[in-house]
Amino acid sequence: MLKEIFDGPEALRQTLSGRTKDNKLVFSELKLKIQDINKIFIAGCGTAYHAGLVGRKAIEELTGIPVEIDLASEFAYRQVLWQKGNLLIVISQSGETADTLAALYKAKEAGIPILAIVNVPDSTIARLADMVIYTQAGLEISIASTKVYLTQLLVLYLLALYFAQEKDTLPAEELKTHINAIATIDQQVEKALSQQPAIKEIANQYHNANNAFFLGRGYDYPVAMEGALKLKETSYVHAEAYAAGELKHGPIALLNGDVLVMALVSQDALVEKTMPNINEIKSRGAKIIVICKESLQQHCLEYENRIVIPDIDPLLAPLVAVIPLQLFAYYMAVFRGTEVDNPRHLTKAVTVE
Repeated sequence: MLKEIFDGPEALRQTLSGRTKDNKLVFSELKLKIQDINKIFIAGCGTAYHAGLVGRKAIEELTGIPVEIDLASEFAYRQVLWQKGNLLIVISQSGETADTLAALYKAKEAGIPILAIVNVPDSTIARLADMVIYTQAGLEISIASTKVYLTQLLVLYLLALYFAQEKDTLPAEELKTHINAIATIDQQVEKALSQQPAIKEIANQYHNANNAFFLGRGYDYPVAMEGALKLKETSYVHAEAYAAGELKHGPIALLNGDVLVMALVSQDALVEKTMPNINEIKSRGAKIIVICKESLQQHCLEYENRIVIPDIDPLLAPLVAVIPLQLFAYYMAVFRGTEVDNPRHLTKAVTVE
């Protein structure tokens, strides 16, 4: 798992390779007219679902196309109100996920075009989908997905920008700015990885914790969900993710000195809303670890356990903010003595429903 976390920057470089030409994005795999898409559905499981949540926000914000996302295990058995002009995006590392395949079949029966984002070439989902984009992450052995999650995020960002480019929903200069930011995202991830020693020390300090909350707003919320999943998978710690604004709607009753809280602060426009939530948690005596963007540090200075991530456009922050959470989950597992790469009861590809 640790090796694969550090493989992240190279996986991003490989996934980005060949996608830009003359400040334009290129997706020759997409055999459909982007202007005709009036709604997008996204289906995935686990980490893929969390990537899809980020993708939904990016696509809606950059293109104005409505996006609906569901867990594939639920999507396959609901009444979907398909219409002409719809597109289904399915996301799967293995390309063999049973629930995601069921969602794919549902769209096929309705005659809806399907775009698959997968990592394994020639997998079942890749063969059955109408269009395929491969995440060039390479072989991922650890059951807890890390580098593939990064590449899934990157593909979704690139798709969102490509749709915006083709639909002309962004000014040319803004589109160019986003493309340039993505071109150096591998360097930002490498900076986040340099926090490894501090994260290891914090994990050692709190490795006996048995309950954890992960909090965030905006793009930080789906990253919090992924962080909670990583901790559960690898360390067997009960962990839940909440949108920070939901604390007062029940979860705050669980806070005490035995609860570990990891709070994400990467969204400039939401920091004034997020910090009062974190400060209230502090007043309840919970242990707090803050993952804070460098330019927002003035809001987080009172928190001793502070992991600083490099400055980055809030849109792309999930690609960087997830790195400390992946490293934290890894070291928590190491210090707790669990089988990091092969957690109990889990398999790399869930091929049965």
